[in-house]
Amino acid sequence: MRKKKRMQELKNNTEIEYIRQASRIVGELLLYLREIIKPGITTGWLDKKAEEFIRKRGAYPAFKNYNGFPASICTSVNEEVIHGIPGSYRLKEGDILSIDVGVQKEGYYGDAAITVPIGRISSEDEKLLRVTEEALYRGIKNAIHGNHVSDISIAIQSFVESNGFSVVRDFVGHGVGKKLHEEPPIPNFKTAGRGSKLLSGMTIAIEPMVNAGKPDVMVKDDNWTVVTVDGKKSAHFEHTVLVLDEEAEILTLV
Repeated sequence: MRKKKRMQELKNNTEIEYIRQASRIVGELLLYLREIIKPGITTGWLDKKAEEFIRKRGAYPAFKNYNGFPASICTSVNEEVIHGIPGSYRLKEGDILSIDVGVQKEGYYGDAAITVPIGRISSEDEKLLRVTEEALYRGIKNAIHGNHVSDISIAIQSFVESNGFSVVRDFVGHGVGKKLHEEPPIPNFKTAGRGSKLLSGMTIAIEPMVNAGKPDVMVKDDNWTVVTVDGKKSAHFEHTVLVLDEEAEILTLV
């Protein structure tokens, strides 16, 4: 989602419960996919399994046909950052795979992502995954009432860069709830100003996208898949969280 400046409408208890239900399905699905991923399977097979899982729970894959996206999940391999289209690619030992999932249930949304190793991966790739996931939780720690978006952004960026990696700047996190993408934008890097003030009842998706090399990215000819310009690997972790007074609730954590 591109950067904008508006405030998200606060969610009431009923709306939060619907978002919690959709988010729970997202979290359960990511756990399931992590269990069945192994070398030799295709990303298209994973997409089929994901859609079956979502529909069996009375929900709808939020990404399917969203602005024309042709699949139920995003599968981004190695230098692919986000929005990878599942297909015939067969996962192999040493790959890293980012899976981004959105679910809509009763008109409300949950959104999360993980990056997983395929078999054994290099120590550098292990560090990339570890740092990206830790950066997510450092951002979440700052998602409390009275803080500003910039508190999340700075926590993520400073940790990532202190570990020798870079943060993607062309894409950011976002509000989520009644729509898949809502205000406010949640950058993973410091911007001018402090960003929107965080208030209890806001539901946001925090999602650091971290590159092993430079932050520059580009979109492939399929008009969806975002890749690193230098060809180095990238990791992506995301949770939908509920902003509260003292500690955010991670809605997509199972």
